[in-house]
Amino acid sequence: MSIVREFRDFALKGNVVDLAVGVIIGAAFGSIVNSLVTDVIMPPIGWLTGGIDFSNLAVTLPAAPNAAADAEPVRIAYGRFINAVISFTIVAWVIFMLVKAMNTLRRKEAEAPAAPPEPTPQEKLLTEIRDLLKK
Repeated sequence: MSIVREFRDFALKGNVVDLAVGVIIGAAFGSIVNSLVTDVIMPPIGWLTGGIDFSNLAVTLPAAPNAAADAEPVRIAYGRFINAVISFTIVAWVIFMLVKAMNTLRRKEAEAPAAPPEPTPQEKLLTEIRDLLKK
């Protein structure tokens, strides 16, 4: 039973759960970015470049000499690769900006001056005596 308990402790640690949530959110964010690139960014770029649809750009290799007559042609879909590079760049930029913002917030928290310590009752009493003697 100790292995089961060890596994449970490992699986339920905060870091593992946080990592799982991060992976799931990341996958969802990736699909949003892919849609952004495919459906929003690339059509205007294609329009600017004379109607080129990047997702359909590919090089079809000639059939191999020993290939069967009904074999599928081999295509190198470099247009999809271009879309993937743009998606990666957007995701990397967003993550960079998030990390930069988090680092800025952490720096501000670290630089914030600590509140002065609360005076002890003896210090308060001495301050009152000093104030009375000044009068």
